[in-house]
Amino acid sequence: MLKNKINSPLHPNMKKNFTILSLVLITLFSLNVKAQDEHPQAKSYLGLIGGLSIPNGSFGQANYSNNTAGFAKKGGMLGLDAGIYLYKNFGIGIIFSYQDQGELSALDAASLANGYNTSYGKDETNVTTVDRYQNINLMVGPQYTFLYKSFALDLRASAGIIKSIATPSYGVVFDYSNNKATYLNQISSRGDTFAYGASIGFRYSLSDSWDIGLKGNYISSNGIKIENSGPFSTAGRWQTNLPISVIQTTLGISVKF
Repeated sequence: MLKNKINSPLHPNMKKNFTILSLVLITLFSLNVKAQDEHPQAKSYLGLIGGLSIPNGSFGQANYSNNTAGFAKKGGMLGLDAGIYLYKNFGIGIIFSYQDQGELSALDAASLANGYNTSYGKDETNVTTVDRYQNINLMVGPQYTFLYKSFALDLRASAGIIKSIATPSYGVVFDYSNNKATYLNQISSRGDTFAYGASIGFRYSLSDSWDIGLKGNYISSNGIKIENSGPFSTAGRWQTNLPISVIQTTLGISVKF
C-alpha cells in the first residue's frame, strides 16, 4: 500500500510531462518540415541533352565581303549536362557537348566564286567545298538554382574551350582564256579557342531521382585560326580567324543524386 501511495501522485505528472514533450517535439518537427519546404535544397544531377544549335553573329553570316563570316548553318547538338551543388542551392555547372553546324551549300560556293572573280578580275572562277563544321565544347561555371515545388530554375555563367574537329574547306580555281589556272585553298581547321557564355534552364521533377528539362545556352568566342594556301591577297576575301558564337535550345532528362 505504501508503494501505491508513493507512485500514484507521480503518474499524472509523468503523463502530463510526456504529453507536453510530445507536443513540443511535434511542433518542432512541423516547423522543421515547414522550413525545409520554404527553403528546399537542390540535389546534384547528371543529364543527357540534345537539341538545336543556331549560329549567331558573323558565324552564321553568308557575306563574301565579311572576312569573319562563317556561312554556318543551324544544326544538331548532343551533350552531357551536370550540376554539382557545393552549398545549398549554389554549385558548379558543367556541360560537354558536340555540335554540327553544317556545310557550305551550292549557293554559298557560287557566292564565293562570284566574289573572288570580281575581286581578282578573272575571266572565270570556280569554288568547290568539302567538310563541315564540327566541334566539341567543354564549359564550366557557377550555378544557382531556385526551387519551387516540383520546378527548378537553373542560372549559370560559364567559361571553357571550343575544340574544332573540322571546318569547311574550299578550293578556288581561276581560269584564264589561255587555259592557265591559279589555285587558292582555305584549309579545314582543327584549332581551339577560349569561350564564355551563360545559360538558363527549367527542370521539372518526375520523382526523387529523375528530372526532365529545357535549357537555353549561349556560347561565344574570339575564334579559331584559319589557314590558307596559294597566292591569297587582301584584294579579295582573306579569312584568317573564325569567331564562333551559337545559341542552343535543348531538351534533356537527368538523374539526381
